[in-house]
Parts: sequence; C-alpha cells; structure tokens
Amino acid sequence: MPTYLARHGQTEWNQAGRRQGRLDSPLTALGVEQAQRNAELLRTEAITAIYSSPLGRAHRTADIIGDLLGLPTQVLPDLAELDHGDWSGLTSAEIDAGWPDERAARALSKYTYPFPGGESYADADVRIAQVLASIDVQGALIVSHEMVGRLLVRRLAGLEVDEAMRRGHPSDVVFRVVGDGQIERLGSPG
Repeated sequence: MPTYLARHGQTEWNQAGRRQGRLDSPLTALGVEQAQRNAELLRTEAITAIYSSPLGRAHRTADIIGDLLGLPTQVLPDLAELDHGDWSGLTSAEIDAGWPDERAARALSKYTYPFPGGESYADADVRIAQVLASIDVQGALIVSHEMVGRLLVRRLAGLEVDEAMRRGHPSDVVFRVVGDGQIERLGSPG
C-alpha cells in the first residue's frame, strides 16, 4: 500500500513571505480550501491512518481531511517543521539585513546548514527516520510541512539528498509514494 504526504494549506505567513519554522500562523481561506480539495482527492484512497505535525497549520489541515475521511488525527511531535531559530517569523529582506550573505551560504549546503539558533535538514532527518520507524506507513497520510516533506519523500522513496532538496511540495498537492519508490502527484498539475 502507498503512503500519502500532504502539506498544510496556505497560511497568512506563507502569503506574507515570512518564515514560520516552529512558529505558527492560521490558515487563510485559500488554505482551508486547499485542505478540503486534498480531502476530496483522498476520498477514494484506502487511507488507514492520519498522522500530523503538532503545529496548528498542519494539525488543522489534517483535521479537515480526517473529518471527510472519518479518521482521527494522530499528532506526532517529531513531524514539526525545521526549527528556523533566529530567522523564525522573518522575511527574506529582514534576514538579509540581519545576516548578510547567510542565505547564500545556506544555499551552498542546504542539507547541512543549520539555521542560526535552529536546526539543519540533517538534524531533522534523524527525527524523521525515527518517526517512520515508529509507525505503519502503509496506507497512512502524513500531514506536515514543505521542509519536513522533503525528508519524508527522501526516506520513503529512497531519494539522494540533493534530489530531495530540490523538491517542492505545494499545498494543493498530495504525493502518493508507492513501495518501489515511485512518487505520484495527486492534485494541481502545476
């Protein structure tokens, strides 16, 4: 059975270009619609469990989907987004003003670069491996975040780090990861 991955719906801070990390902002009206459309996409799939990040935006998205599918949301703390540390809540312009050249340095070593006062993808990858080892992923829907989603896809599909770091996860798409590492896209074609 496949594993399904969804990202939370659009939030107010997504719309404003602010880094959320472990901070939270509410879903926008579009974010709620995205969660509802993803629920419809999953209506005919054999979803057996729903796991979610504890952060409000992901938990709310999971609950919207779970309500339609008749499944409760099981919160797993280690599915929380990467800790953006000192960059949490900031825009790119604010980061550039406070940490000149650091976004460029991060781009050169995206997987191993720790956010100032936060964590790196490599740090988070350890906890994501532990999450996946602790649950039955067959038929499960995991609702998380774009950065954590990259790590989930990496682990479930057996991707190399560089390939996983290039992936995005729009809020209006659910990925179905099949046992042979194949990744199918449900939702928006763009």
